[in-house]
Amino acid sequence: KDEKETEVKRMKRVLLKLSGEALAGEKKTGFDEATVIAVSKQIRTIVEEGMEVGIVIGGGNYWRGRTSETINRNKADQIGMLATIMNCIYVSDICRYLGLKTEIFTPFVCGGFTTLYSKDAVEESFAAGKVVFFAGGTGHPYFSTDTATVLRAVEIEAEAILLAKAVDGIYDSDPKVNPKAVKYDEISIEEVVEKKLAAMDLTASIMCLEQKMPMLVFGLDEDNSIVNAVHGKFSGTKVTVQDK
Repeated sequence: KDEKETEVKRMKRVLLKLSGEALAGEKKTGFDEATVIAVSKQIRTIVEEGMEVGIVIGGGNYWRGRTSETINRNKADQIGMLATIMNCIYVSDICRYLGLKTEIFTPFVCGGFTTLYSKDAVEESFAAGKVVFFAGGTGHPYFSTDTATVLRAVEIEAEAILLAKAVDGIYDSDPKVNPKAVKYDEISIEEVVEKKLAAMDLTASIMCLEQKMPMLVFGLDEDNSIVNAVHGKFSGTKVTVQDK
């Protein structure tokens, strides 16, 4: 086994960021249940291998507040936060259907739907063998689910972020616009920030740089992509950081 695979397999805790759009499959909105079941089966596989998994899900399959010019940005972002809660409830319950234990945390009170976030409560959930969902973003407008992903990854001391997107890695330009865009196999977080590459939004990328949080960026729609990523066999982009 090569050194990269052995190194990745040693990870104990990861933060998985799922694209809401990718979960919608070809429908683009809502959910494609076959896609969500396939993703949840992969989550079950890595949990059964002993990995602790935290999950953040984007809300793009329901709402993209930044595209709305008719309502206040604060309200648009609040709708986006609620979209992520709907996504987490759905994916969490599919995981439960497959035999996993789960818990959903939000940074604000959400009736009986979720648990109020605290680091101690999250640690108790991990100790109980649960998959932990972080819904509702940071709880504040102007911060994306990318930023929430890095924030939670740092808080729970994850060893890496697994960024499962509708695009299969980081490119030097937008592959949807430029058919000649070149994908990086490996790139430093410093270069991602310097070139403002669209792995995450810039706030999140800078936080990864400051907190030295590595990422594995890959396409969610590839067969077994999450399992392959944690086994070091993925075909996406590895984002490296300087040693802590």
